[in-house]
Amino acid sequence: MYRGQLVKWNDNKGFGFIKASELTFDTFIHISALKHMARQPKQGDYIHFDVETHKGKTRATNARIEGVKAYHHASVSKTHKRGSHNRLLYVAIVIAISAFLFSRLGLEKFIESKPTQSSTSMLKLATKPMFTCDGRQYCSQMTSRAEAEFFTKHCPNTKMDGDKDGIPCENDTRF
Repeated sequence: MYRGQLVKWNDNKGFGFIKASELTFDTFIHISALKHMARQPKQGDYIHFDVETHKGKTRATNARIEGVKAYHHASVSKTHKRGSHNRLLYVAIVIAISAFLFSRLGLEKFIESKPTQSSTSMLKLATKPMFTCDGRQYCSQMTSRAEAEFFTKHCPNTKMDGDKDGIPCENDTRF
């Protein structure tokens, strides 16, 4: 391995020439020989390199800039990409499970800041046993709005929804 100083460097074209005391000629170096370096070379940098002959011309290979950290770009990016994909996959799974549970449990009705009549009815239905049709037909015979809604939906001949809008006992002040 040789050590020489970069005497010429063209940033736009990505090549230059190294002058080494052990060699009688300046050695051509292409940016690809420095692909694992943390930065581009600058004129005046000291370069450690091997020499190979290609198509009758010599060039530097396996080069590194003295005092500049080297890294393995391919392995870093693969690890980074793998980590990013894993995080993205975990986030997607959490979102999917949350959405499923949210819709399955019907929680969207309870998120509103102020309880509505329908959410209050749902809570009452969930805590009380189901009602049974026992012949009652009028609002005055009901003990709750949930009971009136159950009778209107499930029992024949009820007379609690006068305007047929699906809301029973609208004028009953008890509910």
